[in-house]
Amino acid sequence: MLILAFDTTAAACSVALWRDGIVLQSASAVMEQGQAEALMPMIETVMATANTPYTALDRIAVTIGPGSFTGVRVGLSAARGIAMAADKPVIGVTSLEVLAYAVPDSELPNGPGILVAVDARRGDFFLQKFKADRTPAGEITSLLPEAVAAWAGAGPWIIAGDGAVTIAPVIHARVSTASPRPDTTALAALAAVRVPQIGGPLPLYIHAPSVTMPS
Repeated sequence: MLILAFDTTAAACSVALWRDGIVLQSASAVMEQGQAEALMPMIETVMATANTPYTALDRIAVTIGPGSFTGVRVGLSAARGIAMAADKPVIGVTSLEVLAYAVPDSELPNGPGILVAVDARRGDFFLQKFKADRTPAGEITSLLPEAVAAWAGAGPWIIAGDGAVTIAPVIHARVSTASPRPDTTALAALAAVRVPQIGGPLPLYIHAPSVTMPS
């Protein structure tokens, strides 16, 4: 299965062209802003370097959030546009699932499993628990650091995500060596075994946008 996967939910822009567990071509850049301008040129470069037409794809994979409000919209808009032009399905995966999937087998504890923490940039963190087999063990929530210990419960945990360094001391967890940002290789692997949704994926924001229309 040939999949074009990309993520713009974190402080980066990442793209990978993946086939059956092998990355054919990839590109990424760390950036706090500018994903809207960087994503399509990065996708074009990856596809051109791999000498692969969009019509050869089996599906497009994109992270649906939570993360940067603008980043989520940028990624989904690009995925929908490419899917419409190439007549291919889009698979959406949450950024926290991708982060959990990337945790190496060697780091998985004998206890409850994986905890993913993503900095929501508002003083709180997006959090989700996963079993050792990387399947979700609860819903995504948003908490301030001082509330995490009571929510997490007894460990041991391995913690992943860009909020791991902050949250790890709070719950006495080990920080994973996996990338603190969603890995497009993991995204593609997850998307390969998902069933496309009718109408395509929807964004997952958790928070309401900071800017709202006047009443």
